[in-house]
Amino acid sequence: MPPLHVLVVDDELALRQILADTVKTAGDSVELACGAVEAAAKLAVGEFDVALCDVKMPDGNGIELLRRSRAAGIDTTFIMVTGFASLETAVAALRAGASDYITKPVHRDEVLHRLSQISAMRGLRDENKALRKVMRDNAAKLYRFTSAPMLEVERLVGKVAPAECTVLVTGESGTGKGVVARLIHEQSARSGGPFLQVNCSAIPEQLLESEFFGHTKGAFTGADAARKGLFQQADGGTLFLDEIAELPSHMQTKLLHMVEDKEVRPVGSEQVRRVDTRIIAATNADLPCSVRQGRFREDLYFRLSMFQIHVPPLRERQADIRGLIQFLLGNLGRSGTASCTKELDPLAEEVLLAHRWPGNVRELENVITRACILAEDNQITVGDLPAAVIRSASPQTSVGVVLGPDGLLRDQLRKLERQIVLRAIEEAAGDRRLAAQRLGIALSSLYRKLEESLPDNTSMIQGVQA
Repeated sequence: MPPLHVLVVDDELALRQILADTVKTAGDSVELACGAVEAAAKLAVGEFDVALCDVKMPDGNGIELLRRSRAAGIDTTFIMVTGFASLETAVAALRAGASDYITKPVHRDEVLHRLSQISAMRGLRDENKALRKVMRDNAAKLYRFTSAPMLEVERLVGKVAPAECTVLVTGESGTGKGVVARLIHEQSARSGGPFLQVNCSAIPEQLLESEFFGHTKGAFTGADAARKGLFQQADGGTLFLDEIAELPSHMQTKLLHMVEDKEVRPVGSEQVRRVDTRIIAATNADLPCSVRQGRFREDLYFRLSMFQIHVPPLRERQADIRGLIQFLLGNLGRSGTASCTKELDPLAEEVLLAHRWPGNVRELENVITRACILAEDNQITVGDLPAAVIRSASPQTSVGVVLGPDGLLRDQLRKLERQIVLRAIEEAAGDRRLAAQRLGIALSSLYRKLEESLPDNTSMIQGVQA
């Protein structure tokens, strides 16, 4: 397990030295503070795993130092050292957020035992992170892109992941920009750290600063406790800022300073904290156009776009669609969304391959999920697909091939549409207006479909009530 970084806080020189020697015996690093004031200054700028802190000192109270540290978002583990072993002192220390307390005179073995416990807990946390990474890696191996555009994206990800620079990922909504950001994180030296994702357009403007930089207790109405911001939460890892073009101008300025200085100041605090957070941003907007129109800061754009990766739309990488469908079907079967793994019949697969997928991979996932829920037995048929997807199938594409004795795909689609229209009218007791509403089409569209798709069934039409 990695060594701990320990801060010893006590006004007695002899005790500081005893504690420092004990910490070094455990193989951990140590810094010293002679009182509450010096300790507060060191905690504000340093990253300490543990603080061995005296309760009563001439220039302040250790428990109050702990409270102020927590209010500032500092998560150092405090072990209080007291010469007055009372129930009241212990309760006050634990309520303030202390991990434990020890009494004077301090025993070397007791200190070593406490440090060992904290180190073990940290080791478990690191093991959990490593296990989550292995699980993510195994999941990622289930599907590999085969299209030339996405192989180029994977190549760029492999190049930039270890480079530590900011990255701007562009592309239409639903193309998988978040997947690219996560791949960059997982292939970087930060893979053991946190990966946080935030949609900049989803946070109310008045809460953006608090969400990004954190706040102290009482900083504003409703701030009942101190809270770390996203940049501090992602310290040592990666923060993915999706929809970056939606960030208001005043937050663009603050974000620029953070990217340049690597410092954050929580709302309501005078303390500045350094953070080591990698920024990956994404947008489906034309950022250079936004810069020209004065809606996005040019200097921030250049900071974020040190390295750009464009994720092409699904219609430009047809070679990936079959693999994505199988990948999604397998995932849905394992997740329990579908009772078992479903299979596509050839006609349904041809319809999916013919669709232009304006919603990209997100639309494909929604269509496959819906089809898995509707499908009878273990097979997905054309009837399980949305009407919009069926209508988009063009006989001019590769789907217009002969699939069997029933003829071309367009003929089968007409037969299917005929069944859907007649069933809707029948279920509406002959009320065409109601049937059109249930089908999600205009009444005029329903009449047109009856005329186009039912040339041989005029008697059936005439028997339906207007």
